[in-house]
Amino acid sequence: MGESDVMNRGSILIIDDEDIIRISCERILRPEGYGIRTAKSGNEGLQALDSSPFDLVLTDLKMPDIDGIEILVRIKEKWPETEVIIMTGYGTVQTAVRAMKAGVFDYIEKPFSPGDLLSLVKRAMERKGLSAAGREMVPSHYELGNIVGVSQAMQRIFQLIAKVAVTGSTVLITGESGTGKELVAKAIHFNSPRKEQPFIIVDCNAIPETLIESELFGHAKGAFTGAFEKKKGLLEMAGGGTIFFDEIGNLALSTQAKLLRVLQEKEFRPVGEKKTVQADVRFVSATNKDLKTMVRDGTFREDFFYRLNIFPIHIPPLRERREDIPALANHFLRKYSREIGKSVTHISAETMRMLFLFDWPGNARQLENSIQRAIIMCQGKTLRPEHFSALEIPVAEEVPKTVDELKEKKKDLRLKSVENIEKSFLMEALKRNAWNISKAASDVGMQRPNFHALMKKYNISAKQKHPSGR
Repeated sequence: MGESDVMNRGSILIIDDEDIIRISCERILRPEGYGIRTAKSGNEGLQALDSSPFDLVLTDLKMPDIDGIEILVRIKEKWPETEVIIMTGYGTVQTAVRAMKAGVFDYIEKPFSPGDLLSLVKRAMERKGLSAAGREMVPSHYELGNIVGVSQAMQRIFQLIAKVAVTGSTVLITGESGTGKELVAKAIHFNSPRKEQPFIIVDCNAIPETLIESELFGHAKGAFTGAFEKKKGLLEMAGGGTIFFDEIGNLALSTQAKLLRVLQEKEFRPVGEKKTVQADVRFVSATNKDLKTMVRDGTFREDFFYRLNIFPIHIPPLRERREDIPALANHFLRKYSREIGKSVTHISAETMRMLFLFDWPGNARQLENSIQRAIIMCQGKTLRPEHFSALEIPVAEEVPKTVDELKEKKKDLRLKSVENIEKSFLMEALKRNAWNISKAASDVGMQRPNFHALMKKYNISAKQKHPSGR
């Protein structure tokens, strides 16, 4: 039995009584950064599992002492989070169904290519990662203030924040609503030399155009009807600190012109005053609008845009950085369990996969609100799909791979649409078999006429393989 290495992509146990299979798998997987341990019998493999945990087990189906199905059953009883792939030269529909019901991730038939094995192992590790993300703390280097992100996109944003925070440069943050633009603005301020000074937020959606000038610049006593006393504006209140213009794309052109002067001259004049006030303040702005398009349309000043856009930071929507979803969900789970005073500590693997597949049109803010509500609804320690019913998240159904699995699926009254499942069943079978109807029918355990009749029912043709029909 080989010793496990220090690994960075996950640990894999290979169980097979054939030396050539163990050696081949190890040669394929070890260069990819996986930690490998091997066992030449089922009992030896179970002993290895007793001595240390593994992320994934690759096991042969037919071995002299214990077969792969029995190993799978024992693993799922004792180490349910460990993924299992069965390797077999005796692949049958019946064996595949038994393995699927026992919780196997997938099976691969011998002989297999290095590419097929690597692809399957990668997918298994990704599912393992989704399950683990609901339980583990997010490493500190994936957090900045209240911003959490493990994706390359968010790590890049952390780097940009670190670079610009120590300067006095003007920053423009763009991104859809709910992506965390205000959090980025705060991270810039509180990691800057101005962190001990005020951080003033100007909500450009909330202040009426008739009051914005007075709110920003302040006014003298008697400057207009109702000005009974002198008032400092937000720019003066932010002196020495940072002023954050949230949704700056909603500012009127006249206000843009006045703020442009502040950016250029570093001074402003309160309404009704003759003397100017120095503007020792850093500008950080955010918008969910396309300011370049607004400039072309004449609804945003070009000179003002270029003054704001000295250091741009764009936050991608959550659907484009799905790898952040488990980390964010776990972060919000800890936050609101603590605030609400409930001991909800886990997110089930099924729930995490559901959250991972959802598009989150409201981005991180929607995910945060959903986790908070789910914790309130939860009566136990684990968040499950039913706690997210308000979202109307479509539950991702496993596409059946055999006609027996299809029959079982159709008995499940929770399915939204038997038709959708049947259609997916047909399409996946055809894709797996290069759109060869005879092979696809044999693959799923159906007679070709019956398979073809089902295709006709859903108007599916082998010509759909190519848009041209070729």
